[in-house]
Amino acid sequence: MTDQVQFEVFGNLGKITLNRPKALNALTTEMCKAMIKAMQAWENDDRIGAVLVEGAGDRAFCAGGDIVMLQESAKSGDGRAEEFWRTEYALNELIHRYKKPYIAMIDGIVMGGGVGLSVHGRLQVAGDNTLFAMPETGIGYFPDVGGTYFLPRLGRDIGNWLGLTGARLKTKQACALGIANVYIPSDQHQAFITALGKADLDGLDGPVMDVIKHYVKQPDMPDNLPAAISAFDKHTLPEIYTALRAYGNMKVNKDNEANINWAAKQLAFLESKSPLAVYITYEALRRGGGFDFRETMRQELDLSLNFLHIPDFIEGVRAAVIDKDRNPKWAAASIEDVNFDDIRAAFSQAPKELKFLD
Repeated sequence: MTDQVQFEVFGNLGKITLNRPKALNALTTEMCKAMIKAMQAWENDDRIGAVLVEGAGDRAFCAGGDIVMLQESAKSGDGRAEEFWRTEYALNELIHRYKKPYIAMIDGIVMGGGVGLSVHGRLQVAGDNTLFAMPETGIGYFPDVGGTYFLPRLGRDIGNWLGLTGARLKTKQACALGIANVYIPSDQHQAFITALGKADLDGLDGPVMDVIKHYVKQPDMPDNLPAAISAFDKHTLPEIYTALRAYGNMKVNKDNEANINWAAKQLAFLESKSPLAVYITYEALRRGGGFDFRETMRQELDLSLNFLHIPDFIEGVRAAVIDKDRNPKWAAASIEDVNFDDIRAAFSQAPKELKFLD
């Protein structure tokens, strides 16, 4: 197995450590394959009663996938991107239906692929430094790794807000919105893991909960999201933009100032993203809200493979990660300029369906 991810057994606990701290524990194909192999073995091993995954270092749980490799694969037309997505999505589905408790320690940055490694499992444990986001529209892509399944289930307004704008949530909001199940202060994470390793874990939730209850704290609750969040609860994407812009036409007073400022900020976020990626994301979230998990992952594979042929993806990665000029030149200047044939093409089916790990 690769040294990019480490596997240890403590008592009845199988522990996975994502071990690329300098790369913010970003996922590679080899890491996903190694996780699949270990998790399948542990699922069928009566000596393993629970699985826990954490990130090495103090900056990130997992900041996503290797997007430079994905961009290079798109440009060269080789099969590396497809192999990565097929492997990663099969891992996401394995986590979603895993028979034993799966615990993700989501302290630090949790983005992209890190979301797929955490939100679909049984427990997501936030720390003091949790920073959650799905910022894919900013690189001309969409929130994959099951994002189009779990985001709509947070509520249409919350799901659209997070998926379209890439909004970042810290510990308090991640807990308040249910993205994290529990909060344990970061300085208690190692003690919690040690206690799990000493517990009599049997593959059921009860023994894990008996341990975790001694470490869980209640984070200070954040301020409620403003009423302007309702702008994202719309039946079409243009309606969202119209609702946000309507706040800019309001006369400011002490009762609506916070809503006006928040709406203006979200509109600015949206207008900086790839208009085509935003449109595709909106439609993927709409469809994903009515799909089961496997249907969603099949849709996401189709989308991912089709994004290899969408210029905004190559341009978005260039501007954000390679040249770092933060000045992408999107194919469409605004959502009004998006070609609907391009949206339909993004949802065309891949030649081969995604295979799951039965």
